[in-house]
Amino acid sequence: MEWIALLLFVTVIVVLLAGFPVAFTLGGVALIFAAVGVVAGEFNEALLTGLPNRVFGIMSNETLVAVPLFVFMGVTLERARIAEELLETLSGLFGTLRGGLGISVTLVGMLLAASTGIVGATVVTMGLLSLPTMLRRGYSAEVSTGTICASGTLGQIIPPSIILVMLGDVMTSAYQQAQLDMGIFSPKTVSVGDLFAGALIPGLMLVLLYVIYIVVVAIFRPGTMPAHQPGPDERVGFGRVLRALLPPLILIFAVLGSILAGVATPTEAAGVGAMGALVLAIGRRELTLSRLQEVMQSTLRISSMVFLILIGASVFSLVFRGYGGDEAVHAILEGLPGGVVGAVIVVMLVMFLLGFVLDFIEITFVVVPIVGPVLLAMGLDPVWLGIMIAINLQTSFLTPPFGFALFYLRGVAPPEVTTPQIYRGVIPFVAIQLFALLLLAIFPGLVTWLPAQIYG
Repeated sequence: MEWIALLLFVTVIVVLLAGFPVAFTLGGVALIFAAVGVVAGEFNEALLTGLPNRVFGIMSNETLVAVPLFVFMGVTLERARIAEELLETLSGLFGTLRGGLGISVTLVGMLLAASTGIVGATVVTMGLLSLPTMLRRGYSAEVSTGTICASGTLGQIIPPSIILVMLGDVMTSAYQQAQLDMGIFSPKTVSVGDLFAGALIPGLMLVLLYVIYIVVVAIFRPGTMPAHQPGPDERVGFGRVLRALLPPLILIFAVLGSILAGVATPTEAAGVGAMGALVLAIGRRELTLSRLQEVMQSTLRISSMVFLILIGASVFSLVFRGYGGDEAVHAILEGLPGGVVGAVIVVMLVMFLLGFVLDFIEITFVVVPIVGPVLLAMGLDPVWLGIMIAINLQTSFLTPPFGFALFYLRGVAPPEVTTPQIYRGVIPFVAIQLFALLLLAIFPGLVTWLPAQIYG
């Protein structure tokens, strides 16, 4: 009955495209298929008795406790106007250079990615703060929008990232399942810390490639990024630079450093980050009682969405496997020409296309548990595969005409910036992303070297 499992997958995609809520679609459609199968005698209802244990396991998963804590950290820093001060300071520092404001936006995007990890919020914040300034200083709309979209999606890959926390939990289960399928009954594990370490070099490499592109454009097309002569009130001194950069950098190093050094688990480090963000916001006198209420409500809303989707995805995967869907996927991928290389290319292409219509959370909780064990059983490194998936979906979120980052920016861009200009602006950055994926495919050591050095 493997064809029913594939029909279940297609039905879920169609219902999601119709606009129904993700969490209820995943669980609801799966339960309908299970009920029909039970009535027809084609589905073993005993499998459904495992649902309470699955839900309890999700809610008591210590790794996933890091999600609401990292969300709280990110939302608090967003409300504390960290981005605004960083952008003003760095644009004053680099603004006299041709292309300096573009470099500033990229660096601020990197720092926000490392401190918030929420892609949509970063793109919107950067669009509201930096796009008017870039246009006012004579930057072309294409360069401005492309830089903002690309730097805003760095939260997908630069740790500590909420997305990597969720992906790490899913990859752990997939890796253990792959080893059990291969007859290894004392399976190795992969942790969120492994993914954080593996993402560090690729994330910084992307930032470097963005900056190189901006510098090259500034040299060969100077009219698109003119230099700016700051007024007396725009000049920044060493003290202002320290005041703007030091607190968020200390927080980032405290969170990420404690994880990489093995001093704290991701959940413990997330707690440190949440407390540090709260102290930072209070120290800047940006945290009123009403704003704290907004932070807590936003954290609750985002965290509830994540866990509801995870529960729905757990129901979906149980029914999908009950119909033999995992065996069907295994047979399809193993039958592809090119072996493991062909399987990876097809999976990456499918995920890239799904990234147009599904958010990373849905893809992580629905698609990765299906294809992950199959690919890992073929001998792929779990950390390398996780980072490749993250960068692949980051590229999908940038790609016209359906990239989520483009919709976020379109929603806050001024009317004089057209949609075709946004599309043209991101295309060079999409090419950079694809080049980075190619580099990681040819040189997997860019991902695996640092985790091996840190964790052995």
